[in-house]
Amino acid sequence: MQITLSTGKNFNVHKIENLLQTFKEQGIYLVASCGGKGICGKCRIKILEGKYRTESTGKLAPSDIQSGITLACRTFPDGDMVIDIPKESRLVVGDVIEISRSKDLFGLFQSMDGVISPLIKWITLDIPPPTIDNNVSDLERLKKALEEKGLHGMRFSLGFVSSLAHSLRDAGWKINLGYTHDPEAVCISRIENKKRFGIAADVGTTTVVVYLVDLFDGTLVDVGSTYNSQIRHGDDVITRIVYATEENGIAELRDAVVTDINNLIAPLVERHNIMAEDIESAVISGNTVMSHFFWSINPEYIREEPYTPSLNTFPVWKAWTAGLNINNLASIYTVPCVASYVGGDIVAGVLASKMHRRSEISLFLDIGTNGEIVLGNNEWLVTAACSAGPCFEGSGIRHGMRATEGAVESIKIDPQTFEPELGVIGSGKPVGICGSGMIDAITELFLSGIIDQKGRLLKGIKTDRIRDGFEGPEFLFYSDGRREIVLTEIDIENIIRAKAAIYAGISLMLKKVGIVLDDVERVYIAGGFGNYLNIERAIIIGMLPDIAREKFIFLGNTSIAGAYLCLLSDKMRKEAEEIALRMTNIELSVSRRFMDEYMSALFLPHTDIKLFPTVEKLLWKFPD
Repeated sequence: MQITLSTGKNFNVHKIENLLQTFKEQGIYLVASCGGKGICGKCRIKILEGKYRTESTGKLAPSDIQSGITLACRTFPDGDMVIDIPKESRLVVGDVIEISRSKDLFGLFQSMDGVISPLIKWITLDIPPPTIDNNVSDLERLKKALEEKGLHGMRFSLGFVSSLAHSLRDAGWKINLGYTHDPEAVCISRIENKKRFGIAADVGTTTVVVYLVDLFDGTLVDVGSTYNSQIRHGDDVITRIVYATEENGIAELRDAVVTDINNLIAPLVERHNIMAEDIESAVISGNTVMSHFFWSINPEYIREEPYTPSLNTFPVWKAWTAGLNINNLASIYTVPCVASYVGGDIVAGVLASKMHRRSEISLFLDIGTNGEIVLGNNEWLVTAACSAGPCFEGSGIRHGMRATEGAVESIKIDPQTFEPELGVIGSGKPVGICGSGMIDAITELFLSGIIDQKGRLLKGIKTDRIRDGFEGPEFLFYSDGRREIVLTEIDIENIIRAKAAIYAGISLMLKKVGIVLDDVERVYIAGGFGNYLNIERAIIIGMLPDIAREKFIFLGNTSIAGAYLCLLSDKMRKEAEEIALRMTNIELSVSRRFMDEYMSALFLPHTDIKLFPTVEKLLWKFPD
């Protein structure tokens, strides 16, 4: 059988499997938030010609089905086919994404009394070369030179010894020896070679960010970023764990993220004329599942009660073990995790925020594909993960998408005409709606009286934009004759559930430790989605607590900032480990009190409007 795409590309199919898998084998990736289970309705394709069979139509509208739209993950070819893949169905991974760089990372490091002490130490040795009268082995010669400097008990790996003879002679026996704190010899360079670099990497569920750092002075040399290619197998960690265990896909998931990091490293070293061997160490920061995948460790039991990871504290392993294209013997430090759903990215975030050093009580929120919360100060820290789900990344929302070109990122609705004004990333035609656009949409629909406190679209409003869709009532935000963008009542319900989980987590943690909102002096907002979050509107819908706005502080990507700190300093690494040990994890999924808080938050903004005094005052301006 032959598959021909509308672009002209064609290829042969030799075995019967669903089209999502067929495309994947050809390097053509579609959005498949559910991992190909037929649930999300994102992998839409249009069959122009040919015979096929479909197991399920999922969330497709009857009009879509009649026009030849089907789900690739549920569709099997029965002969030659001609297929069109819509733009919104194509998953683009590997393109550079926008990230916010820290204005003064080294300033942050200095403010924490940081002294540069990377994973690798260096010592200069002038070794007498062998002669016919003194021809002891190269390794014995090296050991003697070390002992004369007071370094005893150095360990030497096979990889190090295998290149030792050439390295010593190439350097003329005057060398810089790099070694770990254990101590173990790692690498040899010429004395005149002053280049020393390290890599800090944030392995997020959605994105991967890499910093190239000069280890002599802490300079951030360059930054690379991309989407995590694991997205091909699902948007969230649970879907990927299922793929790893049920589809035997752990090696594929590990290779995907390691390849992403290597693909970011390659242009960085080329741009700055750096040898990969000069990258002597790396720090990996990620959630617990991503850290397991990076090291090809089975995460199966993370998703099963009692939610146990294989490990929280990782040994310092070598680059060749991970497959990173840097010095083979480079040391790789993994920021320690706390629990199944509170990982090294949160530990790194707390480290970068410095909340663990301050006496004032602070709240740390990482709002991304999921939601993690830390509450505390320099005496205590409690943490929890909220099962908010990845809806703000577009998953579970009919026309949801990530914050990329074509995404509706802001919305205003005229309270008289109910006509929406859309702000679109890239200023082109809208393709879907991203997380910030969703929050705007719910806020505007609520303040305009189009939806009630439960998120239900009200009948009797004079506008054609409220209509009955195949899944029930929906509001039409955009239509150009070819494409429509709507929010259905089901979409609105999913968004309200996500915001309710975040607020309920905050509320429960405050009650657990016996404090009130007024006791919280600062609220740190971190994470990819946090960069685009409108605080005022997040409060109006009841996602964030209604407190003084000046208490909210945006920190950007604190996972990569914390990884940078750990890359530079032994003190920072020990501090990260202390933070992880100090954190008390609250497992919300088995808490009845959390469910009570959650149910109370399933309204706009909340069942108890007194908890949101500024919103209550605002609503007086918009009487029913």
